[in-house]
Amino acid sequence: MSVAPVLRIAAPGDAEAIADVYAPFVRDTVISFETTVPDAAEMRRRIAATLEMYPWLVAEDAGRVIGYAYASQHRTREAYRWSCDVTVYLAEQARGRRLGTRLYTELMGLLRQQGFRNAFAGIALPNAASIALHESLGFRHLGTYRDVGFKLGAWHDVGWWQLGISSGEAAPAEITPFRDLNR
Repeated sequence: MSVAPVLRIAAPGDAEAIADVYAPFVRDTVISFETTVPDAAEMRRRIAATLEMYPWLVAEDAGRVIGYAYASQHRTREAYRWSCDVTVYLAEQARGRRLGTRLYTELMGLLRQQGFRNAFAGIALPNAASIALHESLGFRHLGTYRDVGFKLGAWHDVGWWQLGISSGEAAPAEITPFRDLNR
């Protein structure tokens, strides 16, 4: 019997493994609109910056990071602060194991505890697997930015999906920074 991958909060020591998971998406696909593969030092910086306000989770199998999911700022204007963007990346050998679902389910629970109202996901199109994952979790398609990114010699569209994390009409409490969340 195989043991399910462990989900945990990312740490600076995960930077190299996270960079390794992410590199093929940058180098070989339009799934990420980055064009230069970030190195471990850059990933270490990103992890530290993200964990101040947002969760960053990794999936670890036999001591090796095989996927991750995190949240980030949706927009810079202050009134947007109750919304966030989310993303998930899985190493090739981790796909098809419902690991994306596990990572996102855990991530959404943490975001709900922090007080976020909405999560948004931008998906470079076409990407049937990512659309299926997001829609299986309740994300709904909002619209598509046409020809918004140029990579690998062509223009690409990005669709946007939204998931309501919480609801209510009352004035919201301030978001609890992830570093202050009692976990």
